Amino acid sequence: MSTYDGPILDAFTHFLPPEYMEQVIRRTTNRDLAKRLTSIPMLFDIDRRMDMMLRWPNYAQVLTLSQPSADSVCSPEDSPGLARVGNNGLAAIVDKHGKRFPAFVASLPLNNLPAALKEFDRAVYDLGAAGVQIDTNIQGVPLDDPRFFALFEKAVELDVPIWMHPHRGSRPADYPGEDKSKFEIWQVLGWPYETSVAMARLVFSGVLKRLPTLKIITHHLGAMIPFFEGRIGSLWDQIGSRSADEDLSYIKEMLGGRPIDFFRKFYGDTAIGGSPAAIRCGLEFFGEEQVVFASDCPFDPEGGVGFIRDGIAAIEQLDLPMATMRKIFHDNSARLLNLGNTAPGAVKSDTKEVDHA
Repeated sequence: MSTYDGPILDAFTHFLPPEYMEQVIRRTTNRDLAKRLTSIPMLFDIDRRMDMMLRWPNYAQVLTLSQPSADSVCSPEDSPGLARVGNNGLAAIVDKHGKRFPAFVASLPLNNLPAALKEFDRAVYDLGAAGVQIDTNIQGVPLDDPRFFALFEKAVELDVPIWMHPHRGSRPADYPGEDKSKFEIWQVLGWPYETSVAMARLVFSGVLKRLPTLKIITHHLGAMIPFFEGRIGSLWDQIGSRSADEDLSYIKEMLGGRPIDFFRKFYGDTAIGGSPAAIRCGLEFFGEEQVVFASDCPFDPEGGVGFIRDGIAAIEQLDLPMATMRKIFHDNSARLLNLGNTAPGAVKSDTKEVDHA
């Protein structure tokens, strides 16, 4: 096993600024959600989060808001205000503790697209957001709906990545005769399916073809896609030849290449629960330039520590060249986030550093 002692930039971690969390709990009708959020101190206590991070001296985190998003708890009239509260809260943490949190990812009120595009500009230009986070569907509307194309165009225009997070609840059920999904299947298995479906819709709608420089980081290492590479490749090479109820023959001509090659245009993060085999699979699919380290902190059974520790160890167990590990642990994320040569542990010149680390 190779031991890595260089900088680590965790590209997908979750945090809820207290004011945002208070408003979410007040507005949501989901009592299970409120209970879950308040039961994880590392999710909303920044001092506790930083104390935990001291275990890894060269380690830093990119912050994203945890679900629920503003558009899932508020009306189109109210969601822009809640999104601003969340983005302002994350920006304040980066401004105050830039050593440990060199970047944050903005969330948008996507049930109000004009306001979302304005918030996109404000978050990037005024707050310094590294990009934006979107769910795999917006209140049940797929991402390839034409109304969202302007969002992807904006990401290309601003040259920032999109962090794509799975979103699915216990309804719809897994079987038509039941009321809801049982045994948390909707999350454990449903979220990887949801991510894979969203990726497929963006491929076959031509979004990636039309916007070749679009950068999308898929949570959980591309979900089902790398593992099913052979099935995806062989079956979708035949797209249009087996469907009798619709004509899909235009797809291959529109794409101008094999569908599987368009799935490789996504990026994947290593938030996969510390599985070396899964990380190797994703790494072989996306390539070492398009995999970034991420932990999904703090949603492990230990409240934040486990996924970081196990995620680092899983990559070390692969016995990769040190240059490849450096790319995964730090350089790929730094490039995507446009952080230049700033490494975790080094204070950004425009950051007020009062971190006690």
